[in-house]
Amino acid sequence: MDLTYLVLFILCMASATFLTRALPFWLLKDHQHPLILFLGRNLPPAVMTLLVLYSLKHVTWISGSYGLPEVSSLLLVTVIHLCLKNALLSIASGTILYMLWVQGLLFG
Repeated sequence: MDLTYLVLFILCMASATFLTRALPFWLLKDHQHPLILFLGRNLPPAVMTLLVLYSLKHVTWISGSYGLPEVSSLLLVTVIHLCLKNALLSIASGTILYMLWVQGLLFG
């Protein structure tokens, strides 16, 4: 395969992906169906709750670190998000704190 073919293929797939993601928003921008409003309001917190529960599924609470890296990172993310309302900053800070814990660079 030559480079031109690969670049055109990637552009085509990126355009198709973007179109399939954006098309519902373009088509339904003026349509205020109660179900769409309900899902838009309640689905993001539900998904975040499931992600948090899934990430805490295999934590060893009884031995090892007793879940301290996970709980401290979760608390940091919560506090930063509630104070600053910046999802990117809160997720990045929680990830950095967790990595410092697990790599042994914090209280190591």
